[in-house]
Amino acid sequence: MDLNIYNTVDEVMNALATTICHASELAIKKRGQFNLVLSGGSSPRKLYELLASKSYHNKIAWNKTYFFFGDERFVPENDPQRNSLMVKEVLFDPLKIKKSHIFNVNTTGSPEEAARKYEEAIAAHFQNKTVEFDFVLLGLGDNSHTASLFPNTSVLDETEAAIKSVFVKEVEMYRITMTAPLINQARKIAFLVFGEDKSEAVFHVLKDQSGSEKQYPARLIIKEQKKVQWFLDKKAASRL
Repeated sequence: MDLNIYNTVDEVMNALATTICHASELAIKKRGQFNLVLSGGSSPRKLYELLASKSYHNKIAWNKTYFFFGDERFVPENDPQRNSLMVKEVLFDPLKIKKSHIFNVNTTGSPEEAARKYEEAIAAHFQNKTVEFDFVLLGLGDNSHTASLFPNTSVLDETEAAIKSVFVKEVEMYRITMTAPLINQARKIAFLVFGEDKSEAVFHVLKDQSGSEKQYPARLIIKEQKKVQWFLDKKAASRL
């Protein structure tokens, strides 16, 4: 397991931003584009602000970068709960990213339609070949969920690399999410986790031998040394 543990949150963010820059450079050199899957929630906001800052915005060829979301809340386009709205504010708008490079989840229909259309859009971008994202950024909930792979939900049983809708009783909401097999096809995967309130979840996913993937869904993400990296501050890693 590739664990990167830092003293402060700022150190975590800088290390992860640098890693993303290196991944983009390699992807563009090899394949002419960088396909980046973003995480929602509040944790990555500072990372996105950093990538859009003077320190980093010239280190990535944004005109060759395409953006996707690992999951999305099934709410209207302008609902403040949407993951994409926060990212638009702090990353897309400041960098003037073309709309054609941003793959948002269309929630005008049913949850099932939203999942199907998103999967179709992704498949078309990859020209109906195997979907291998260059870099997937993930967070970790205090219940050990990642993307919208929540404990004891039906989507955890999916064996297909796909986009699925799932009703999460815990939050009383439909979510659109990448399945674990789809995430696991990516070339690089990174977890961004910080804060003492996440230490128990980190322990259950990375060290605890009890329980199951149903209880701690982030365990579904493969643990290849060269493929999955964890970026933690000391507080989040305190129980390891």
